[in-house]
Amino acid sequence: MGLRVIDGVERKACSGCEFVYWGDYSIGVGGLVIRENKILLVKRAHDPGKGYWTNPGGYIEQLENIEETIQREVKEEAGITAKVNRIVALRDLPRQIHNVYIAFTMDYINGDPVPDGIESDEAGFYSLEEIEQMNVAPFTRWLVKIAFESADNGLQKDEITVLKDSLLFSI
Repeated sequence: MGLRVIDGVERKACSGCEFVYWGDYSIGVGGLVIRENKILLVKRAHDPGKGYWTNPGGYIEQLENIEETIQREVKEEAGITAKVNRIVALRDLPRQIHNVYIAFTMDYINGDPVPDGIESDEAGFYSLEEIEQMNVAPFTRWLVKIAFESADNGLQKDEITVLKDSLLFSI
């Protein structure tokens, strides 16, 4: 691997073939499942964010499509079967490993909230009033607001996440 200018940017590239290293990326997804005017939340069992309540979510596997990923994550972390409705929010964090997070509203299909005991300690559907009294991560609070208000607002972009010393502070 050497350095070559491609599209006006110096990039790592193989000098013996056409391979170009485009960078490191991760794509995360989050599910916003509403049932009877309550939203599904899980309590994180490990860091980052241990002890915070968040919406279920995770990272896309290499050969998995986005819709399968979020449906799998909601089922794994909370025991709920839900179907993707639409994309409602996007967080874009360019950094050493460029992170994109896509939040979906989802239609509840069936199941009772059950934590997986690995990623989540607790799981349940909570009203906005209950959430006010809970230790909900700031980014999740923003997503909950979007989930309840997004029918008229369309796609929302996260403008509140703060990067400090390459660490994400919006759990």
